[in-house]
Amino acid sequence: MNPTTTARRPRALDEVPGWFQPVDQDLFGVLIEATGPDPGDLAEMGCYLGKSAILMGRHLGPGDVLTVCDLFGDETHGSYSRRGTLAYYRKRLTRDAFEANYLAFHEELPRIVHGRTVELAEELAEKSCRFVHIDASHQYEDVSGDIDIARRALRPHGIVALDDYRTEHVPGVAAAVWEAVFTKGLRPVCVSPAKLYATWGDPGPFQRVLRSWAAERTDRTVGEDTIDGGTVLRIAPSKLPPPRGARRVVQELLPPVVLRAVGKALP
Repeated sequence: MNPTTTARRPRALDEVPGWFQPVDQDLFGVLIEATGPDPGDLAEMGCYLGKSAILMGRHLGPGDVLTVCDLFGDETHGSYSRRGTLAYYRKRLTRDAFEANYLAFHEELPRIVHGRTVELAEELAEKSCRFVHIDASHQYEDVSGDIDIARRALRPHGIVALDDYRTEHVPGVAAAVWEAVFTKGLRPVCVSPAKLYATWGDPGPFQRVLRSWAAERTDRTVGEDTIDGGTVLRIAPSKLPPPRGARRVVQELLPPVVLRAVGKALP
C-alpha cells in the first residue's frame, strides 16, 4: 500500500497538499453557484491530490456529476510536459492518495478518468457541464486541446477556470489561453493571481455577482481592466494595513539598519 494512503486523513481543506489559493477557493464557490440552479456537471482536468476537486464536490446538486481526469503519475498513459515533472509526481501523486483525500470529505468518489485529458472528448457529453477546471498539461498543444474540449462540454453560460495563465515557466499555457480569447470566442470574466475565469456566454452576469460578493468582503479587492473592448475584473487578496503596535514588534525583531529603511512605512 502506498504510504500516503496510511497517513492521517485531512480534516480541513488546507491540510490537503496542492496549489489552490484561498482567493481561488472563494472564486470557485461563487462562480459555480452563479452558473444557476439548473443541473449541470463539473469537470476537472488535472486534479493532483484532490484539493480543488474536494471543493468542487461540495457544489454538486442533485443528479450532478463531477468528473476528474489525471495521469496520477502513471507515464504509461502519456508524457508530462517538463523535465523532472514525472519524477516529482511519481513520488507524491497516486490515485490511491487522491481517493483517500477525497473520501475524507465526501461519501462517494467522483467519476475518475485515469488517463490523458484527450479522453474527455469522448467522456464528457456536449453541453453537459456548467464548470470546467483546466490544470493538467503545461504544453501549448495540450492546453489548446483541453480548451476545445471544455468549449464543447460547457453549456452556453458555463465557466472555465484556467490555471497558470500567466506563470513564467509555462508560457505554453498563456499562449493557449489568450489564443482562445482572441480567436475562439472565449470571454474573460475575471482573473486572480493564479487563474483566469472565462465563459463563451455573457460575462456580465458573473461580474455583477462578483462585485456584489466582493462588496461584502474586507479581505478581497476588485479592479477592472478592458481587453478588446470587454471588461475583465481583477480579484486579489486585500493588502491590509499592519496592526496597531506593529512598530514595536518590528523594532524587537529587525536589526537597526533594516529599521532605518522601513521605519517610515510603519504606524
